[in-house]
Amino acid sequence: MALPIKQQAAIWGGIIAVFLALLWFLGDVILPFLTGGAIAYFLDPLADRLEKWGLGRAAATTVISLVALFVVVASIFVIVPLLVAQATALIQSAPQIFSELQAFLTQQFPSLMDDGSPLRQSLVSVGQTIQARGGELLNTALTSAINVVNAIVFMVVVPVVAFYMLLDWDRMVARIDELLPRDHRPVIRQIAADVDRTLAGFVRGQGTVCLILGTFYAIALMVVGLQFGLVVGLIAGLLTFIPYVGALVGGLLSIGLALFQFWGDWWSIAAIAIIFQVGQMLEGNVLTPKLVGSSVGLHPVWLIFALSAFGAVFGFVGLLVAVPVAAVIGVLVRFAITRYQASLLYRGLEPPQDD
Repeated sequence: MALPIKQQAAIWGGIIAVFLALLWFLGDVILPFLTGGAIAYFLDPLADRLEKWGLGRAAATTVISLVALFVVVASIFVIVPLLVAQATALIQSAPQIFSELQAFLTQQFPSLMDDGSPLRQSLVSVGQTIQARGGELLNTALTSAINVVNAIVFMVVVPVVAFYMLLDWDRMVARIDELLPRDHRPVIRQIAADVDRTLAGFVRGQGTVCLILGTFYAIALMVVGLQFGLVVGLIAGLLTFIPYVGALVGGLLSIGLALFQFWGDWWSIAAIAIIFQVGQMLEGNVLTPKLVGSSVGLHPVWLIFALSAFGAVFGFVGLLVAVPVAAVIGVLVRFAITRYQASLLYRGLEPPQDD
C-alpha cells in the first residue's frame, strides 16, 4: 500500500530541504565534487562511444583523462599566462580608455561633458574603480596563500573525482534506479529521462557551443590585432551559455576597444564587427541546431533568473547547480501541466462539444 500523499510530500520536501542546506553550509567543500560530477556527466557520452568502438570502460576513461590532462597542461603553460597578462593590461588601461572616451564625448557633445556634469564624473569614477578594484581582485587571487592552496586542492580533487565518477557512472545510475520507489518508478524514470534530455541538449550542447565560439572569437580577434582579443573572446564564449548575451556583450566590448585602438582604421573595426556577425551565423545556423537542438525546454529568461537566484543565495556553487535545478523544475512544471490537462479539474465532467 502506497504512503498517503501528505507523507510523500513531507518526505520529498525533506529531501529538498537537506539538499539546499548542504549547498548553504558546505558550498565551498562540495564544489570540487560537484564540478567533478559535472565533468563526468559531460564526458559520459564520449566514454560510451569509445566502449562501442571496443574499449573497456576503464580504458575509455583512461584515454579521455589523458587527453584532458594534455589539454589542461597545454592551456596552463600557453593560454593562462597570456590571459592573465591581457586581463592585467586591460584593468590597468581602464582609466586611459575612459579618459579617451571622455575626450571624444567632449569634442562631439560639449554640452554633455561640462566639468561638473554627471556623465563626466561617472566616466572618471568608473575608470578609477575598475583599475582599483580589478587590480586588487586580481592581485588577491594571484597572491593570497589561501587562494593558491584552494586552487591547488581544487585542481587535484576535481580530476580525481571526475575520473572515478566517469569510471563508475553506469553502475551509479543503475544503483540509483534500483533504489527508486516502486510505486513511482515509471513516473520518476520518465521525469529523469526528460531532465537528462534537457541537460544533454543544453549543458553538453551549449557548453560545446561556448567552447567553439570562444576559441573562434579569441583566435579571430587576435589575428585581426585587437589588443585584448583573448580576454574578449573568453568573455564572449562564456556568456554564450546564455543565448544572444555572449555575442551582444562580446561584440559591444570588442568594438568599443577597437574604436580606441583602431580609430580611423575603419577596415579593422569593420573586420571585428564581421567576426561577431560570422560567429552569430555559425551559432544560429550550424552549432546550435546541430549540438543543442531546437527544443531543450530552458527559456533564456528562466535560465537567467535561475543563475541570478542561485548565485545570490549559494554563491559560485549555486551557479554550478542552477542549470540542472532549472531543468528539473522546468520538467516538473511541464509534467504537472500535462497531468492537470488530463484531470477532471481541467476537462470537467461534460463531454467536449463540437464547434
